[in-house]
Amino acid sequence: MNAAVAREQRLSYRPPRVTAALVDAARALFPRIREAAEIGDRERRLPAELVTAFTDAGFFRACVPRTLGGEEADAATLLGMIEEIARADGSAGWCVMIGATTGLVAGYLPDDEARAVYGDPSVVTGGVLAPRGTATPVAGGYRVSGRWPFASGCQHSAWLVGGCLVEGSGPEPVTVIFPAADVEVVDTWTVSGLCGTGSHDIAVRDVFVPSARCFSLVRDRPRQSGPLYRFALFGLLAASIAAVTVGIARAAIETLVDLAGGKRPTGSRRMLAERAMVQAEVARAEATLRSARAFLFEAVGQAWHVASAGRDLGVRERAIMRLAATSATTGAAAAVDRAYDAGGGTSIYATSRLQRCFRDVHAATQHAMVAPATLELVGRLLLGLETDTAML
Repeated sequence: MNAAVAREQRLSYRPPRVTAALVDAARALFPRIREAAEIGDRERRLPAELVTAFTDAGFFRACVPRTLGGEEADAATLLGMIEEIARADGSAGWCVMIGATTGLVAGYLPDDEARAVYGDPSVVTGGVLAPRGTATPVAGGYRVSGRWPFASGCQHSAWLVGGCLVEGSGPEPVTVIFPAADVEVVDTWTVSGLCGTGSHDIAVRDVFVPSARCFSLVRDRPRQSGPLYRFALFGLLAASIAAVTVGIARAAIETLVDLAGGKRPTGSRRMLAERAMVQAEVARAEATLRSARAFLFEAVGQAWHVASAGRDLGVRERAIMRLAATSATTGAAAAVDRAYDAGGGTSIYATSRLQRCFRDVHAATQHAMVAPATLELVGRLLLGLETDTAML
């Protein structure tokens, strides 16, 4: 990007306003989501009632093309929707994040195949992009075998994607999508955080997948032309993960504020809110979260500005977006930690939302898309070093 273009983009950029119907619908469902959080944790999956409510609201179709009856939402609205749901419950936000972002797959499929998968408005998709499967070329497609961990929402998904390495080919993976009927769900999801996401392993054995349901995220360009499909799937996934953590952190701060106004610590005559340490920690947590969120939405907004102008995102836009996603996740976790510590002994009880926020946000930080390794990747680019940018 030359200096003149970069300057023009800086001058013309305006932060997006997140006021779409999807975000309003998420806010309206807040009480139901909050009430169901404990059920989700206990049953280790998103409650069926919420799956239906989210499907009816169009959350899972946020990234499905309008030509297929989807929302094809702008990126800021996508993040705002996920953030609001995660503010009510991190696991619910995570499931919506997975279901929504896998809707981008529709942009890579031929029209007939995309309609066969996404034409039904009740369909939810999920899966794992990591190339844990093996695809053997055969006439008309591939025979696929593999097992993928962390398949969030697999129990309510009608179709599931899986990343595969092609047998006899190079390291470039191929992504395939298969009906849930072909998939075995392996019960593995007994974990510390995001318990309600049902992120079990999924497995297939020698399943035929036609070529029309296979594509490369590295080599192939989306068939859809809207700005949403000019985003790299990996980058939008990372930003959406960060939106989950931002929502969780907001919930933690709100919980601490409520707690501090009504809790009198043992041996004290003053409310927790009257302690200088708690006042300072609330302020630090608020500043940390707002800074993290601002960078995330600024980076996504700038990328949307480029995409809306009909230009492909350059390496720098993609790199800054990944940096913002990792930074937002780290900042959100730090804000939760401050709220958790300031809550004192109350924070450790199973009845406290602070302990759920603490568990959930630290589960989210372990995702590869927002792991510390992304800082090294972006750092190499900022330093002008030769870097593999395939995963940006």
